Amino acid sequence: MSAPLSADFSCQAGAWRNDAGAVFVLSPVEGGLRYRLMDGRTGRFNIGRQALGDMLEASEGWREGGPVAATAVFEPCRRGRMQVAFGNEPASTATRMPQEVREVRFRSNGIELRGRLVLPLPTRSPLPLAVLVHGSESWSAVDMQALQYLLPAQGVATFVYDKRGTGASQGSYTQDFEVLADDAVAALAEARRMAGSKFSHAGFVGGSQAGWVAPLAASRGKSDYVVALYGLAESPLAEDREEVMAMLRARGHGDDVLRKARELTDATGEIMASGFTRGFDQLAAVRERYAGEAWLDDVEGEFSGELLRIPAWLPQWMVRSMARGRDVGTPWHHDPLPVLAGLDVPQLWVLAGEDRVAPPANTLARLQELQAQQRPIDIVLYPGTDHGIYEFTDVDGERVDLRNPDGYHALVAGWIHGLRLPDVQTAARISPRRGVTTPQK
Repeated sequence: MSAPLSADFSCQAGAWRNDAGAVFVLSPVEGGLRYRLMDGRTGRFNIGRQALGDMLEASEGWREGGPVAATAVFEPCRRGRMQVAFGNEPASTATRMPQEVREVRFRSNGIELRGRLVLPLPTRSPLPLAVLVHGSESWSAVDMQALQYLLPAQGVATFVYDKRGTGASQGSYTQDFEVLADDAVAALAEARRMAGSKFSHAGFVGGSQAGWVAPLAASRGKSDYVVALYGLAESPLAEDREEVMAMLRARGHGDDVLRKARELTDATGEIMASGFTRGFDQLAAVRERYAGEAWLDDVEGEFSGELLRIPAWLPQWMVRSMARGRDVGTPWHHDPLPVLAGLDVPQLWVLAGEDRVAPPANTLARLQELQAQQRPIDIVLYPGTDHGIYEFTDVDGERVDLRNPDGYHALVAGWIHGLRLPDVQTAARISPRRGVTTPQK
């Protein structure tokens, strides 16, 4: 967040229920408060210069402008009340749902991390316990992660923490999966200690990069389950390659261009994985071979587009120096498959069918192969969604996220409760673990 919200608005974060019985949560985001309804609708109440008591408006999803999707008038936090209207529904009074929030600081490998346990009230023991594992974001999960309210609103005790180097946690930001897995194990141990006898089973839940970190942590700690949301079952190098290919396909390029692009990603992958010591000559040869071809302008990816656009005349020593300053320890060759194959605890993988950040095709094939080997993995694929399991629309050639599919939040929480796919109305393609019959809608 570029500027923190005032105390009048940041304290509104939490779970709410309106007079019609609709449950929604509020979490701080840049420029305001994002609401998320259990049916998947979302939008941002833009704070701007508004004062407490002013009517705030929100557009649908991540649209900038357009029709008003929701309005809200906030009262002082101590009253636990607001006036809210979603869509064409009439305005109604919403009241804060009771949740017990406990703040904590705990240690992992010599540094102190900030954490928070959120319990639904009244507590009906025993509850399942979820430890939220961060993605690659550098913002404070304790301040901004919406799942810390969405899951407790559905009866799941939730522990959230700022990953090292973010928010109020010590240490340096890193994408070293080994280090982050150790931190997740420490978070799970602290969550178990704080929850005491109030939980039935405990595990890891996380999106994107957490698809690598959470299973690794589960292989080291006393985890009872893993939920991986829009993550990958292949390496970070493969992520870049598939991002490049997905964008080129989306812009109308055919197999002939994709074959050329694979030469490019082989070169850029070698540069990244070698710590900027190899691959420059290979990249120069690709540039020369395909100079002037239009598809080069459409290359993006995790890093390939950026490397492609480094001026060829720039000395390699200077490029290496620049790269060292941005190195965050990403293990580019990390293959998660051995870890996933060795886990005996239930896993839920939820994939976005049109994910351009983490294209799912290879991950889906790998997970299905593990299912065939009788590994306890449930797979849910939401067609027509992008990273974050968001439905989207096209605006001037760019995707704009709109909402999560109806049933998505209930499916994740229901699975955590029962450690199997629940009977939830959803548009997803469901592939349950072998030997388990799951109703499909």
